[in-house]
Amino acid sequence: MADSVIARNDDITDHPSFSDYLKIGFFQSAVLRVLDYHGTTESACPDTNTDWEEYLESSSEGLLPYLTNATRDTGYPLDRFATGDGLTHLYDKSQNTTVRNALHALRQSANLQARNQYGGYWFYTYPNWSYLDGTYSLLPFLVEYTQRFDPGNATAVAGDVIHQLELLWTHCQDQSTSASEGNGSGLLVQGYDSTKKASWANPITGGSPYVWGRALGWYFMALVDVFDIVHSHDIFPKELESYIRQLYTKLAHAVLSAADKYNGCWWQVVTLPHAKGNYIETSGSGMLVYGLLKGSRLGLLSAEEEYTGVAEKCYNHMLQEYVVDEGDGLLGFNGTVGVCSLNSSATYEYYVNEPVAYNSLHGIAAFTLASLEHEMRSN
Repeated sequence: MADSVIARNDDITDHPSFSDYLKIGFFQSAVLRVLDYHGTTESACPDTNTDWEEYLESSSEGLLPYLTNATRDTGYPLDRFATGDGLTHLYDKSQNTTVRNALHALRQSANLQARNQYGGYWFYTYPNWSYLDGTYSLLPFLVEYTQRFDPGNATAVAGDVIHQLELLWTHCQDQSTSASEGNGSGLLVQGYDSTKKASWANPITGGSPYVWGRALGWYFMALVDVFDIVHSHDIFPKELESYIRQLYTKLAHAVLSAADKYNGCWWQVVTLPHAKGNYIETSGSGMLVYGLLKGSRLGLLSAEEEYTGVAEKCYNHMLQEYVVDEGDGLLGFNGTVGVCSLNSSATYEYYVNEPVAYNSLHGIAAFTLASLEHEMRSN
C-alpha cells in the first residue's frame, strides 16, 4: 500500500495547502514506522520502482520553506505539527541546519499558539475552538521534540500534555444517551467552543454534537503514540504515563462498545449506526484498529483478546472490502471521507454528505499503520 502511494507520487507538492501538512505528515509517519520495523528502505514490490527515502526527502523538502517562521506557522492549523516526524528523520540523515531551524520554529510556534481561557490550544484561527483533530499532530511532536532537544523542559511539557488531553476529555464528552444504559457513550465529539457561542456548541460543555470517527481516531492514536514515547524515555514524570493509561482504558472500552457487530468497524458518525446516509468510514476505522492493536502491544489493555478480536475483525473487513487492486502492482484504498470541519453547520447531514475520496492519504496512512500492527501481532 505504501509503495503504491510513492509510485503515484501522491501529494508531493512544492505549494502545500493547509490540508497537505496533515495528509503528508501522517503518511510520512506511517512510512517511517514501517521502515523502523522492517529495517530496510527496499520496496516490498520491486515492480513499482519506488524509493521510500527519496519520497520522505522530497515530501519534507516541499514543506520545508513554509515552516521556518514560528510567527507565520501560527497561522496554520495544528495539523502543521504532523510534519515533525518527517522533518526529524530528514535532520537525522542530513544534519541540515535549515531542517533543524524548521523543527525549532515549529516548537516555538506552539508557545505562540493562541489559547482559550482554560489554556486549550485553538486548533486554527477560529477563536476559542479546540478540536480532537489537533492532538495527534501536536502532542507526540511536543514530547518527541522535548526528549531530543529540550529534556530540561520535560516536566512542564508533560503538564501541558495532560492539560490538553483533560480539557478535550471534559468538554468533548458525548452527551447523547444510550437507550440501554441511559448515559453518554463514553466517546468524544469532534471539538468544543470554550465560549459556547458557536451555533453547534452544547450550552453546558461547549462540545459539538456528533462523534466523528476520524476525530475520535486522532485522539485515540495520540494516546498510544505519546505513551509509547514517554514509556521509552525516563525524562518525563510518571504522572503522564499513568494519566494516559487511565484515559486510554476508558476510551478503549467505549470504542469497543461502539464497533459494528457485523464487521467490527466504525461508522462515519460513530454513535448512529445504520442511520440514513451513514456508512462505515475507513480512516477512522483504521485509526481505531491501530490504537487497539498498539495499545495491546504496549500492555495497556486487560482482557485484550476481546479488544484485539474486534480490531482484527475490522482490519480483515477493510482488507476485503476497501483495498482495490489497480493492476501493475499498485493498490488503491476506498471509503475515506475527505474532510469534516466544525467551521460548518456540524449537523448529522453535514457529516454524512461530505464527499468520500479515493486514495486519500488519511485512509491509506491509517490502514498502513493498522497493517503494521496486524503484522507485528501475527509475528
